[in-house]
This record gives sequence, C-alpha cells and structure tokens, in this order.
Amino acid sequence: MTFKHTTDRSTALSRRSLLAGAAASIPLFAIGTGRARAAEFSFKVATGQSLTQPINARLEQACARIQQASGGRLEMKFFPASQLGSDTDLITQVRSGGIEFLNIAGSVISTVAAGAAITNVGFAFADYDQAWRGVDGAIGEYVKKQIEKAGLQIASKASDNSFRQITSATKPIKNPADLKDYRIRVPVSPIFTSLFSSLGANPTSINFNELYTALQTKLVDGQENGLVAIDSGKLYEVQKYVSETNHIWDPFWLVGNRRAIARLPADLQEIVGREFDRASLEQRDDVAKLNGSLKAQLSAKGLVFEAADKPAFRSALTASGFYKTWKDKFGAEAWSVLESVTGELA
Repeated sequence: MTFKHTTDRSTALSRRSLLAGAAASIPLFAIGTGRARAAEFSFKVATGQSLTQPINARLEQACARIQQASGGRLEMKFFPASQLGSDTDLITQVRSGGIEFLNIAGSVISTVAAGAAITNVGFAFADYDQAWRGVDGAIGEYVKKQIEKAGLQIASKASDNSFRQITSATKPIKNPADLKDYRIRVPVSPIFTSLFSSLGANPTSINFNELYTALQTKLVDGQENGLVAIDSGKLYEVQKYVSETNHIWDPFWLVGNRRAIARLPADLQEIVGREFDRASLEQRDDVAKLNGSLKAQLSAKGLVFEAADKPAFRSALTASGFYKTWKDKFGAEAWSVLESVTGELA
C-alpha cells in the first residue's frame, strides 16, 4: 500500500521564527509528545541535516501532528542532525529497519539506488520551475521506482536541498580552469565525484557532519552546497568565496522502511503520508524565502559572492564526455525522462 499525497500548504514560517524556533525547539535528544493512550507502533524518524535546516523544524512538527492525529496509536520519535549516525550509517539503519524513516539527499541515497542520481546531472535544471515539475511528475516517478528496488519507499513529496554553489577558502571559482587540481569536498555520491573530476578537480567524498572539520583542517580547500546548508552548517567561518554556479539541484527524499510501513493500518498510512507531504511543501516555501535573503546575510558574515561562467562549465562537461557517460549509465529510458523536463542535454 502506498501513501496518499495532498497538495495542501500552510503559511511558511519567517526566517527568524523558523531558524530560531528550530534551534530552540529541537533538543539534542529524541523528540516526542504526550500520548493519549499506549502506542501500538513506535517509529523513529532521523535526519543528517544541521539543526537549523528548515526540514528539521517541519519534520518535528509533522511527527507531533501524526502522533496527535493517530490518537497516540503511532508514536514518532525524532532524531535530527546525525544523532543516530552519518548519512551512510542512517541509510544502513533504515534499510535494516533500525529506523523507520530517514530524510536524505537524493545524491546520497543514490549510493544504494543509483537511479536516484538522475536529478543530479550537472547543469540540467534551469530553475525551480523545471525542478519541481520534474520531481512532482515523471522524474519523481522514475526515482520512486529506483528507490523501491533498494527495498525502501518514498514517504512524501520531495523537499528542497537547494541549487548548489561552490565555496572556496583560497580563491574564487569562476570557470573550469579554476578547478584544475582543486581539492573539493563532495557528498558520498558517484555522480558528484564524476562531475568534478570531469572539470579537472580532485573531489573527496565526505559526509556532511564531517565537512566543517575537513574544511577547518584543510583536508579540502572547498566544497559545494546550497546557501541554506552553507548557513546552517556555519561554513562561512571556514570559507571565503561563493561562486554562484547552480551546478546541481538536489532534492531531499523522505524514505521509509517498506516492511515497517506495511505494518501500519491503512488509516495510519494515510495520516503519515498526509502530514509528511505537508512538511515537505512547507519546507519548500521556507527554503524559497531563505534563498531570497541569505545572500545578503552571508555577505555580512564575510563571504564574497562571485559570478560564474555557467556556459563554460557546461561546455567543459560536454567536451569531457560527462553527459555521454551518464546517459549510458542511466540508460535511454531515464535520460528520456530527464530531457522531457530539462530539454536536450549535450
């Protein structure tokens, strides 16, 4: 049985109430609410995202709503910010049933469901309109099937892990030549490694919870993430330049253990799907508002924003064979689904 999805939205929180509220209201231990009666089911929901990432506040709220709407039949324990391990640890736990739900970037879940990386093709999506049309439509359906093959189930609509920008401690990255032999952190994801290798860099895969230390100790000189992650992870303390490349858009997927979900009666499945969908849609609005204000705020914290030559990066990827390689890896069906949204990729 699959979840029913809804498109209801509620008013997004302001940046101040969202981030301050998330930091204040999500303690460094499991979050639970009072039960009206003894729970029939007790599920764990985990994330690897920093506490002030909007997805944590929204999932905390969803867990409370699920527990309340179920009359206490379904207890939802929330473990944000890598409390139960790194991203790779959490993937192992959700597949084994040690945790029931995990919020994870598409780039990272692709390590066990390779097709999920279809959203991570470099410079594929022109804007958010394309990205949401894709993951709420044909691309999302394709990714859902790929994740199901890994024994997991998508539990809600995708949320926003943002368009990604390159940051650097040593120099601005404006064109592909600036990346030659450059030591850059990427997620634990083959397509990210391939993209930056194709651009001449030396990528190193490091989990996000280890990223700040890796930058601080100069294990790597730079990294790439969305502005929300750069801010929430305080990467501005160990980086100087931001190159506005928009080189990859990466969704968050809330994935669930299929056996655990199947144990829930239909009415509880409906509640879970409804409330997690609501959390995802509200988080999209939160990130859209943050993206509108974060550039100025990060500039005030010392980051220097630089324009990037996006056509030059895409041309370099074409010349290196990046697109041909990944078209062959994904196969004609997946590539056709992608190009039905993005238009033809070189």
